[in-house]
Amino acid sequence: MSQINYKLYWKKNLKYLATLLAVWFIVSFGCGIMFAEELNSIRLGGFKLGFWFAQQGSIFVFVILIFVYVYLMNKLDKEFNLNED
Repeated sequence: MSQINYKLYWKKNLKYLATLLAVWFIVSFGCGIMFAEELNSIRLGGFKLGFWFAQQGSIFVFVILIFVYVYLMNKLDKEFNLNED
């Protein structure tokens, strides 16, 4: 891989990481702590939504983001011909 492609690859990789970490931060800190009072007016499965995000929701979102990252990186690897096949 040329130096230009290498830099472009890592630039896109860091963009993906920053975006996914921002989503995780908003869900875990925002929904679980900062906006918990507002979200508590909504119930999910009998529990207040703010409580649910603080206890389980941010973990579920984190696991989903792992799968999204794997998908995005596989797509990026194919774009730059870095397949392991």
